[in-house]
Amino acid sequence: MKLFSNTITTLEQALNYSSLKQKVVSQNIANADTPNYKAKDVRFKAEFDKALAHSLEATKTDHRHYDFKNNGPGTSLMYRNNLNYNENGNSVDLDKEMSDLAANQIYYNALTERISGKFNSLQSVIRGGK
Repeated sequence: MKLFSNTITTLEQALNYSSLKQKVVSQNIANADTPNYKAKDVRFKAEFDKALAHSLEATKTDHRHYDFKNNGPGTSLMYRNNLNYNENGNSVDLDKEMSDLAANQIYYNALTERISGKFNSLQSVIRGGK
């Protein structure tokens, strides 16, 4: 959704990331006792770089300047390899997963409050400040 700025688009992408993170953490918790299950994680940097690539525009005036283009992939799912917390080959650490779940919930709540504030501002402008 592109109304007046890239802020809403960026917040929408961040909400998509948070939703995917929630699903992955929930899967990890649900499979905590599954033998040989490898915990999954979502890389935030790829999604963040993707959001920045759409919101930053710059002109390169010298060959020594860094490029602002980002050709990396979007959010990517990866397995946490070489970790065995249980004797059955499972790599899920419940304490870490619960911590990730709480952190993601705080992040999601902050995003929803911010996007709600944006829509309230737009509603106020449409009503003429009344």
